[in-house]
Amino acid sequence: MTMRSPSGSTLPLRRIFGVPLLLAIATVIGLVSALLEDGFWDALSWVTLALPMLVAAWAIWFRRE
Repeated sequence: MTMRSPSGSTLPLRRIFGVPLLLAIATVIGLVSALLEDGFWDALSWVTLALPMLVAAWAIWFRRE
């Protein structure tokens, strides 16, 4: 299935939902790893839960141009 971009061209769904899906998977991994054990799992949860915030900050920063 494809969708049309504002310019009229078609975009595959993988291109539209690819990054949000990866961020959702990273968030789920972070939440589950926070519940498991200490040490490595805590570090993994910090990294994976910080990733969506960093991506959002990056997007806001570069949209201001």
